[in-house]
Amino acid sequence: MTILDMIELQTHESCDWTVIWMHGLGADGSDFVPVLPELRLDPSARIRFVFPNAPAIPVTCNGGYVMPAWYDIISLEKNNREVDIDGILKSRQQIRDLIEREEELGIPCDRIFVAGFSQGGAMAYTTGLTQPKPLAGVIALST
Repeated sequence: MTILDMIELQTHESCDWTVIWMHGLGADGSDFVPVLPELRLDPSARIRFVFPNAPAIPVTCNGGYVMPAWYDIISLEKNNREVDIDGILKSRQQIRDLIEREEELGIPCDRIFVAGFSQGGAMAYTTGLTQPKPLAGVIALST
């Protein structure tokens, strides 16, 4: 099991739900932390928020610049879009490892949401729709 570097925030000491929230290309786990107060959660909500950091890799469509990315984007050309499928599968496994970790902490899969923005949203879809056990849901923003 490979656990990514991450930011974790909890609304209570003991939680009943988890949201694993993936950032977009070039960002990091801190990207959506400021959104939490804007959610105006019920004070009794017992939720752990996990904001993992994607590894820094060269991104071909950005001239090979090394940046946090869930997978390489090789081409964004209109009729020739190409991404690194192996990179997607590797990141999916890293997110599944986070899900497994949450299960070990006592949160069942049906109480775990995967969320993401942009490239992180693509990973939320990929993970959530192929997860062996059903999750609570998938939240995908601008993806």
